[in-house]
Amino acid sequence: MQFIEITEDRYRSFWECHPLKTFLSAPEIGRLRKSRGWDVSFVGVEENKKIVAAAMLISHKRHFGKYEFYSPRGVLVDYENKELVEYFLTEIRKYVKAHHGYIFRMDPYVIYKERDIDGNIVEGGIDHSGVVQQLIDLGFKKVSIPDMEQVGWMFSLPLEGKSKEEILKQMKPNTRNTIRKTEKIGITVKELGYDELDRFQNIMVETGQRKNFSIRSVDYYKKMYELFHDKGEVKYYVTELDLVCYVEKAKEEKKRAEEKLSHLSDAKYNEGQRKNLENEISSYDKRIREAEEIRKEKGQDVITLSGSMFMIIAPEIIYLSSGNYEEFMKFNSQYLLQWMMIQYGIEHGFKKHNFYGIPANINEHPKDYGIYEFKRGFNGVVEELIGEFELPISWYYYLIKFIHNIKKH
Repeated sequence: MQFIEITEDRYRSFWECHPLKTFLSAPEIGRLRKSRGWDVSFVGVEENKKIVAAAMLISHKRHFGKYEFYSPRGVLVDYENKELVEYFLTEIRKYVKAHHGYIFRMDPYVIYKERDIDGNIVEGGIDHSGVVQQLIDLGFKKVSIPDMEQVGWMFSLPLEGKSKEEILKQMKPNTRNTIRKTEKIGITVKELGYDELDRFQNIMVETGQRKNFSIRSVDYYKKMYELFHDKGEVKYYVTELDLVCYVEKAKEEKKRAEEKLSHLSDAKYNEGQRKNLENEISSYDKRIREAEEIRKEKGQDVITLSGSMFMIIAPEIIYLSSGNYEEFMKFNSQYLLQWMMIQYGIEHGFKKHNFYGIPANINEHPKDYGIYEFKRGFNGVVEELIGEFELPISWYYYLIKFIHNIKKH
């Protein structure tokens, strides 16, 4: 085995075929970081002229002229091969030290312990406790969940070998019914072009202010578009509702309900059905009135309801970012958007639809539990990754940690 620096093209060829491949370890993310002042290099292990392990290393200067090194969702290696893991990480440590690094961070795209839809550990399932222990034995320290850079807990829907009908049938009844309702009332989905990304950004800003989370700049979304869109690996969508069509549909449904009501006899056994139809008619009246009020207030026939960003890189589709206008959340348009992308994944042979981040330890009902409940309605499993690890390279690690702790307080 030989540790070597490799070209971006050689790294890409390895990344393309690796089972731990994800967008964060793509060379394009290195280019994104480079545009923000980071340095990027690629290293690997060669055996018989073949790359058997690789990593993208990004670095930037911190205090005292020392560098922080990070491998996003890396390193790419067979974590069952302990000898290879030890060799590669030992050599990376030497490489980082030789390049004035004080720390090396990584957060492998590796499941920790297999869990079911409720977040309970599956008996006899995947267990990578040994991988965690090996990293600790090699000197790595586990980063606490609040300090991790990337998502540590996810919710995913396996798609492989399943039909649309099976997936729909296995959803919670409320989720399935909501999807059908969004289709029925005429919500549509529009993909945004590069020059329209401000629309997505506006939705994210409104959502961030409401939920108190930080928002990326529109420049980030534009850069991601530039890096990934030509290969169809990133897509931005908004959901829209044509209020004129919406009102027309509601009027048609109301008319049908009124006709049914008019044909009911006064017999006592029809009282229940009559009451249901009267409530239905009242509901249509309310919907019509609300839609006309929105048209008048906004001065628009078509309104934007929500927006989402998806990373579409085999073997998974990742629901990366999304937002909603609060006043239009009652239309539940995100359900339709998720269903559209799930169908896309099935049609194009993706292995899973990854709803991405959920709160850690969801079976303890943490804050933001509702995020998990929305995703859970589509069916799937909780995925807990092994987390983020950092490797101290020199005594500067402890000094810089000390400085950061002082700043926090």
